[in-house]
Amino acid sequence: MNIGKNERQSRILTLIKEQKVGTQDDLVSALRAQGFEVTQATVSRDIKELGIVKVTSGNGSQHYVPMERSGEIAAGRLMKVFSEAVISCENAGNMVVIKTLPGMAQASASALDSMRMLDVVGSIAGDDTVFIVTKKPSQAASLADSIRKILGSGRG
Repeated sequence: MNIGKNERQSRILTLIKEQKVGTQDDLVSALRAQGFEVTQATVSRDIKELGIVKVTSGNGSQHYVPMERSGEIAAGRLMKVFSEAVISCENAGNMVVIKTLPGMAQASASALDSMRMLDVVGSIAGDDTVFIVTKKPSQAASLADSIRKILGSGRG
């Protein structure tokens, strides 16, 4: 069945909200099972257009999550600001400490908040530092790794 782009992208968002989808191939299979004729290349473009990112859970598994839009600012712009503003990311116990350029901690925290990461208990941002609290040190380590991956892909 040939279904339009908007419906396909809507279904992608629904799928990744309802279940943990770890790869583009998994997403292609799930869409095909629901009657969508898609290729991996199409799904890849949809993921980019929708601003979907891959995060690491506390147990080490990776899955896609949708970015939320904040007012008129698209998720892609937030992530661009985030990747350009962050200087370093370290985990310390059950916390992740992010150092940013002066004045950029609030924008960086906003980008992180839009990802709605399940392991995050809370966060606070100052002028150039963001503190993120998780329940367990292992979750902080996984979160810091996810953030470093986001930074690596945003700078490449």
